[in-house]
Amino acid sequence: MLIGDKAYDADDLRRFLAAQGTTAVISPMPNRIHKPDFDPVAYKQRNLIERAFCRLKDWRAIATRYDKTARNFLAGIALVVAVTQWT
Repeated sequence: MLIGDKAYDADDLRRFLAAQGTTAVISPMPNRIHKPDFDPVAYKQRNLIERAFCRLKDWRAIATRYDKTARNFLAGIALVVAVTQWT
C-alpha cells in the first residue's frame, strides 16, 4: 500500500503501482472528472507519517544532512527517534 497526498494523484503513477501489485491510497484531486476510489481510513494514517518526518526535521543535523555517509546519517536518525520517543 502506498499512501500519498493529492500531489501524487496521477493516472501514470496509479497504473505503475497497480502493475507492481501495490494499492494506491491517494486522495483524488477535486477537479478530476472520474475520481478513483481510495480508502479514507488508510489515508488518515498519512498524518502519522507526516508528523514523524516533521519531528525528524526539528533536529538541525538531520534536516541539513550534516553526516556525509549513509551509515552515520542512519545512526543520527535512530538517535533522534529514540530521543523523541522517550519524551
